[in-house]
Amino acid sequence: MDDLRELILSLSDAAATTENPLSWFEDLYSRANRDDNWIPWSDGNPNPLLVDWVIGRPAGRALVVGSGLGEDAVFLEKMGWQVTAFDISKTAIQWASDRFSHTSVSWMVADLLNLPPELSGDFDLVLEVHILQAMPVEIREIASEKLAPLVSENGFLVCIGRYATGEDLAIGPPWPLSHSFIQSIGESLGEMDLKKIRLQSDDGSVLRYRAIWRRKKAKSD
Repeated sequence: MDDLRELILSLSDAAATTENPLSWFEDLYSRANRDDNWIPWSDGNPNPLLVDWVIGRPAGRALVVGSGLGEDAVFLEKMGWQVTAFDISKTAIQWASDRFSHTSVSWMVADLLNLPPELSGDFDLVLEVHILQAMPVEIREIASEKLAPLVSENGFLVCIGRYATGEDLAIGPPWPLSHSFIQSIGESLGEMDLKKIRLQSDDGSVLRYRAIWRRKKAKSD
């Protein structure tokens, strides 16, 4: 795991000096050669903070941002959602679509910073898990502003990641996110519902968050 972290830091640092500072995602997925042990944020299961929130809710149209190997997207589809999932890495999308070829998930290669027109603000759920925390701060601030506009009337924005504490390492990715930054992600939608938690597998320095916003229905004249 230490060797893998060193590789990720090396790829991220190298990409940061180029015109495409997020290209390290494609580099990592390509080097993995479909060995998911190379992908530290993928354990074959949907994120437990997503599972906890989704179960029992009515389904609708969902957009999974930075879908990786597809576990969250496929879980939502199994729960009855109509799912579109995109990632900046074409290798990740091909890997996920082959891995879950039996599902009806719509897989796309796309960049959150330059979204295609078809991903307009018409999703009942926009899900972001561990994506913003993997971006350098300059890009993160721009990317975070792209999420809320994708949410439909009465829809939800759900963001999951690591919460910044005084014990966090300054070296990333991932970079744990501060409360003020998390709050800013969906502030245009209204009040934030924030849950902080440590999973059983986490050591004492790791604190996770799930932040939820709901776009209120516009008042009729």
